[in-house]
Amino acid sequence: MKEIDCKKITETVARLCQEANYYLGEDVLAALRRAMAKEKSPLGRRALARMLENAEIAAEEKIPLCQDTGIVVVYLDIGQDIHIVGGDVNEAVHEGVRQGYNQGYLRKSMVTQPFSARVNTNDNTPAIIHTEIVSGDNLHIAVMAKGEGSENTSRFTILNPADGRQGVIDFAVKTVDEAGSNPCPPVIVGLGIGGTAGRTLVLAKKALLRKVGEPNPDPEIAALERDILHRVNRLGIGPVGFGGTVTALAVHAEVSPCHISALPVAVNLQCHSARVKEEVL
Repeated sequence: MKEIDCKKITETVARLCQEANYYLGEDVLAALRRAMAKEKSPLGRRALARMLENAEIAAEEKIPLCQDTGIVVVYLDIGQDIHIVGGDVNEAVHEGVRQGYNQGYLRKSMVTQPFSARVNTNDNTPAIIHTEIVSGDNLHIAVMAKGEGSENTSRFTILNPADGRQGVIDFAVKTVDEAGSNPCPPVIVGLGIGGTAGRTLVLAKKALLRKVGEPNPDPEIAALERDILHRVNRLGIGPVGFGGTVTALAVHAEVSPCHISALPVAVNLQCHSARVKEEVL
């Protein structure tokens, strides 16, 4: 049986935290370049050019893409044929975040006692960890540095089943419209449909792990993504809210079965600085 030491997990998470904050993925950069070609507003195009320039400077100087270096969301796909040794896997992840944010001089934004004292933990822990047992003998680690400007615009509802496809579209578009410039557009729209209240919120954020613009493999869901993207980009919010034709780079939807009497829907927006890094151990 393949063994993975917790020290390796800590080292990997620490490195991915820094890389996520310094380097935009090629998929995000390509999406921003496509947006520049499509954007009709001169001011919007200038804003997109500054985003690309910002990404170039961050990568060259190894400085954060944004002052909000985010809450760390870690996804662990744990192969059922591996054995994790040398400690507790969750603590290994937290220690990786602790080391990564200290070594990288990244802003620490996590507070305890959130409704009262709001005391900073001073190391950006704890991370938010999602684990899933999968087949195989690999450990897939995905680290997302999620800024709160976009996270604060998350929305959840339970529609009537009769609201159907159009109800999902209307809710997603309304969420982006009401968010306005707050999530730093152009955004990526993460959409979760089905499951339970908790499950659909997880799906909405997990949808943001997909390469920007990569459609859902299910043709029906992919068509829904395209229709929502078309509606969103007719809102006129534009890059950074300056007005324009590109409010969203992509819509990514994930769908789960649900109860016959409900239609849960969640939206989780990602800013243009979509910071995700992954590695397989």
